Amino acid sequence: MLRLHFTHDDLTRVRIARAPDPLAESVLSLSLVQTRDMGGVLMEGWRSRTRGSMRPEQRVLFDLATPLGVAEAAEAFLHARSRTLSESLEQIWSLPGRRWSADLRVLSGMRPRAPRWVHELRRGESEMRATVDRRLREYHSFAVAPYWSQLLAAAHTERARSATLAVDRGLDALLGSLHPDVGWQSPVLTLPCRVDADLRLRGAGVVLVPTFFWPEPLALTDNRGLDHPLVLHYPLAPDLTTCRAIWTSTAEDGPDGALVALLGTTRARVLRAAADPAGTAELARRSGCSPATASHHLSVLRTARLLTTKRTGPGVRHALTPLGRALLDDRALDRPPVTVTARTPARDAYCPGP
Repeated sequence: MLRLHFTHDDLTRVRIARAPDPLAESVLSLSLVQTRDMGGVLMEGWRSRTRGSMRPEQRVLFDLATPLGVAEAAEAFLHARSRTLSESLEQIWSLPGRRWSADLRVLSGMRPRAPRWVHELRRGESEMRATVDRRLREYHSFAVAPYWSQLLAAAHTERARSATLAVDRGLDALLGSLHPDVGWQSPVLTLPCRVDADLRLRGAGVVLVPTFFWPEPLALTDNRGLDHPLVLHYPLAPDLTTCRAIWTSTAEDGPDGALVALLGTTRARVLRAAADPAGTAELARRSGCSPATASHHLSVLRTARLLTTKRTGPGVRHALTPLGRALLDDRALDRPPVTVTARTPARDAYCPGP
């Protein structure tokens, strides 16, 4: 059991990540694809398809994250926070040498017999970095990218749920609802771990990251020290319904792909049309549907707190709420994570479960 002891400053700096990172999800999935009993039936179809799609030269990536778990992955890969794989890769390759040196020290202690090239990667060997960059892009294209729009849709839903729960019921309710294996008794958060340990945070805060390609809670410290926020990954799709939606839904390409996967084509158009407040007939015209259809979708969106409706004379006027505008805005992933502020206080290693 790992016990995370929050300070008052940590409680005022709990943040909800804007979305999973495509590079971190790819590296996490490398362990998952090698471990047949991890994730159970929910991951078996994906695991079979992914292994069948891998070419021999791509299996070198298995040395980055072994079947023993993400504890042996490159820490830098798991801390990337960008909206595209290319941006995340550019971000990690531009990290200062001291960041990679810290990663190398941890690796040397945990995997003294790791292949030589894995150590060279941390030392900045350019040819090896170019190879890993290319192989990661190839792997991501068939293992993660086909499901990314659906995954983002689920992540948007989870982010809205978490933010609403924190506002309506407080931080205690949010931290107590992350996962059945995560316990919260202020000011201590507990999660499964291979060792029994206490980790006392130092006020840098915690970033909550819903993660699809790792099915257990995962606490990830920064190898530079506890003066940097701890990252807590927790499963994004713990139930069959959400998982099935990610595997089977189809989302359009383009900026509204995740929105369409989440709301459906017509409802997404109605929400987009309401970016400029208007009446029902006008929104029906903008979205290309009948007034009756628009009225139905507007009612659903209003119930979901994505828009408001006010009567103005003989008609009504529909406008987006802040939540609806945040969901609609295709630049939302570029903004800082939502910060949840508590009103009252109550090793450099990973801990990927028992």
